[in-house]
Amino acid sequence: MNRREFTGLMAAGAAAGAIGFGKALASDGAEGPWDPDCPLKVIGEPLRVQPVFMYAMFQPRPRTSWKSWGGVNTKETAEAEAARISKELKALAAEVDFPLDMLPLATVTTPAEARKVHETDYDVVLVYPATGSGDVLTACFPVKPEKDAIVFVRHESGPVYYWYEAIGTRWLKKGTDEEMWQNSLRNHGGVTVHDVVVDDYREVAWRLRGLCGLKNFVGQRIVALGGAGGKYAPDAPKVAREKYGWEIVEVGYDDLARRVKEARADPQRVAQARKWTERYLAMPGTKLATAREFVERGFLLYAIFKDWMREHRASAFTIAQCMNTVMPMADTTACLTLSWLNDEGWAAFCESDFVIIPCGVLLRHVAGKPVFLHNSTFPHRGVVTCAHCTAPRRMDGRAYEPAQILTHYESDFGAAPKVEMAVGRQVTFLDPEYATGRWLGFRGVIKANPFLDICRTQQDVEIQGDWKALLGEARDSHWMMAYGDYLREVGYAARKIGVRWVNVSQGG
Repeated sequence: MNRREFTGLMAAGAAAGAIGFGKALASDGAEGPWDPDCPLKVIGEPLRVQPVFMYAMFQPRPRTSWKSWGGVNTKETAEAEAARISKELKALAAEVDFPLDMLPLATVTTPAEARKVHETDYDVVLVYPATGSGDVLTACFPVKPEKDAIVFVRHESGPVYYWYEAIGTRWLKKGTDEEMWQNSLRNHGGVTVHDVVVDDYREVAWRLRGLCGLKNFVGQRIVALGGAGGKYAPDAPKVAREKYGWEIVEVGYDDLARRVKEARADPQRVAQARKWTERYLAMPGTKLATAREFVERGFLLYAIFKDWMREHRASAFTIAQCMNTVMPMADTTACLTLSWLNDEGWAAFCESDFVIIPCGVLLRHVAGKPVFLHNSTFPHRGVVTCAHCTAPRRMDGRAYEPAQILTHYESDFGAAPKVEMAVGRQVTFLDPEYATGRWLGFRGVIKANPFLDICRTQQDVEIQGDWKALLGEARDSHWMMAYGDYLREVGYAARKIGVRWVNVSQGG
């Protein structure tokens, strides 16, 4: 999504009351008809950034050292630097494609002035320490342990900063694995050397993206049809609630049965589902290879799932027992239904697996585009195959990939998309180790879309990095995939709340 599309979406969404509900869906956020032409929904709350410019003035004194390192030592140089920072921040806010609220620049010269900054409601402080003492610097850092800070110092991008030389482990934590593992959603562990940026606003942007994802990940509200579970880890829902602060709203199959019966008896809803089916099958690159009625019934499920999301003010949804329990009730599969929800911009997953769902929600918020929950396979010769029946088609957040609409593989029943993902596309993978709080991440490149006797959407992916390191991680489990490279952002965010992060693709 380019900046023009993003700005237009933000303006339209604000007018309709349809955005800004990352943790809890606005009551009207899931209303309205299914419309594949609508821009992807922005489901995250903006990250509120408080920039802080810190400097000190010095008076000339004869025959002695009287000024600090750095090019900001007078009122005039400080005013020029403040203007430069404000201009750079305006450009940064105009370029990013995630929700960002950049507050006015605060200028401080004393610890008292710095402490006053924390009266502002912010998520992260962006500190520009040109000159000044360590007492002022540390007073600029957040006083609430769940808040974050980024420190920007200049080497070549403007007047050199004193703190380009002085910043280091005297004032910052090292950010070792052992330190970061002690973090939690209530205590991000303070400012570390990994929060320092020299000159490069691209380094600022990806950190802000990661923190924006983290803000909207913590405290996520999700509807779980049939209850919450975890593949090979029954404690996964408990971990999601306690470690990530999630609210899991469980709804029952009896409620589903009642709603399906009512929907089938409602001529208006049935006609709407047929109309949506006609439009969906007319989309370019869409080929039907199953009974049309399965698609129509999938749209009845879509409306029901959206009703639950609206009623419970949730932007995420998952379904357990989507085969043996749900198929007899719905007389179709939920595969296409979940695909449509993801293509709209929600986070929707099958199997109610809270081992992988937290990874998917964080990746969804960080990437700002749909994610694909899939089964993993055994790595060999640097390749893995990824497959599932609920894949989104709008993986880049804009265009719909070609798809055949087939039956669900294991049941040979219902409707499921075989999405042809773009060959050559770089993707990010997240692979959690059950519910231990240890996550792996790696990059890959899509090499082919085979048609094996496995779940319908399937890709052979070339692993970028030490693929043999994944051999010891083969767990017959679920992974999460997104278009693009977001390893830095996810790792940065995950470590803030004590997730043990392992990057198999070095350099990410």
